[in-house]
Amino acid sequence: MVWASGWRLASAVSNAGALGIIGAGSMYPDVLKEHIRKYKAASEQPFAVNLPLLYPDIEAHIKTVIEEKVPIIFTSAGNPKTWTGILKKEGVIVVHVVSSSKFALKAQEAGCDAIVAEGFEAGGHNGREETTTMVLIPLVKEAVHIPVIAAGGIASGRQMLAAMVLGAEGVQMGSRFVASEEASSHIRFKNRIITAGEGDTDLSLKQLTPVRLLKNQFYEQVKQLESTGASPADLKALLGHGRAKKGMFEGDLENGELEIGQVAAGIRSILPAEKILQEIWQEFLTARQALYTSL
Repeated sequence: MVWASGWRLASAVSNAGALGIIGAGSMYPDVLKEHIRKYKAASEQPFAVNLPLLYPDIEAHIKTVIEEKVPIIFTSAGNPKTWTGILKKEGVIVVHVVSSSKFALKAQEAGCDAIVAEGFEAGGHNGREETTTMVLIPLVKEAVHIPVIAAGGIASGRQMLAAMVLGAEGVQMGSRFVASEEASSHIRFKNRIITAGEGDTDLSLKQLTPVRLLKNQFYEQVKQLESTGASPADLKALLGHGRAKKGMFEGDLENGELEIGQVAAGIRSILPAEKILQEIWQEFLTARQALYTSL
């Protein structure tokens, strides 16, 4: 949710009854502090901050979330042992994002309070194993005893119900809320999402940090390099700096990096976050009742 989930989206989600998460991966420490304080002015509901542990100035982010008394932290893209103990000593609930049962166990051993099990369908950083959500959730649920939150390919009430049938206690949704009115992503990116079809995304840059991208000119350059056996250094040179900002925040749909999940193929509208949540919840209740009725 880099360049998409700032204080406006997080507070709108929390005020509508879910848990809003500020995506700190695209923020400098002073910007994160500003978003946290603006969130607090806009909502009295609980919220979280997502911290990618590969962030170059992660220590400053950790200091910020502790000083600002953020109640819940979602960590990702790194070793949870590094910061979980420090955060928990400060009374913070820690949730770690994993893509396999092996790493779920490591997160549990590190003292995490819950796990996000994210399948291969997801946008953004992803697992090299390419395990789908339907396969991953039962495996992780069997491996650990702490709560499991499902992610990857979930953007509707029916998909949420399916994840819970598989054993998840809750779900995390990203892509659906990129196409929300409150998301800070560029309107051209939002419009591209709601016109995406099946097969329009692909998991790329696996030699670096795997991300799922909408296919565009930049994606084709990545695939061309990968097909010729390019080194990680070559891919880093192509990626450069600010590629994700160029695409998702500035709206350069050809030269920018456009991270989004496979479920974009099923997203057809840009709506207020509250309306999105109302539709998801109603569909969940209807689908659950239909399931009970059919038994």
